[in-house]
Amino acid sequence: MANIKDVDESAALLSAQELRLALLQEQMKEADKQEKLRAKQHEELTQFTNSFLQDQVSDDEIAMVRRLVMNAVKNGKYEALVYSFPSALCTDSGRAINSADPQWTETLQGKAKQLYERYVKFARPQGYKLKAMIINFPGGIPGDVGFFINWAPDTK
Repeated sequence: MANIKDVDESAALLSAQELRLALLQEQMKEADKQEKLRAKQHEELTQFTNSFLQDQVSDDEIAMVRRLVMNAVKNGKYEALVYSFPSALCTDSGRAINSADPQWTETLQGKAKQLYERYVKFARPQGYKLKAMIINFPGGIPGDVGFFINWAPDTK
C-alpha cells in the first residue's frame, strides 16, 4: 500500500469507491504474492519428498551429520539433532514416534530408513544412541521428526 509520504496532497480527493478499488487492488496483489509463495513452497516440498523417498543418502548428507556432531562436541554437548523430515513421510504420519511406540522404526521410509539402518550398522556398535521425536506441532498435529544422536555415558 502507498506510504503516507507518497500521497500527493494537491491531488483531487478520491471518492470512497476509488479508495475501495485501490484497497481491493492492493489486496489482490498481496493474495497473488502469497499464492506464488505457496506454489514455490509446494514445489520445494514435492522435490524434497521425491528425493527423500527415491534417492539414496548422499556422502554430503553423511558429512553434514558428522559436522553437526562435531559442532555439538565443540559446544560441550552430548547430543545433536542430525536430521529432520516431515512426519507425513512416515507410514503412520509420525504417530508411533510421537507415542514412543517401540516399533516406531517400522514406520520409516526413504532416507530416514536408510539413516536408521546406517545408525544400526555403524554408530550403535560404537556406543551411540539414536532417538526420534516430533520436534514441532503446527496446528496441534505432529510436524517434523528429528533424529538425535547421543554419545553421553550410560548412567546405570
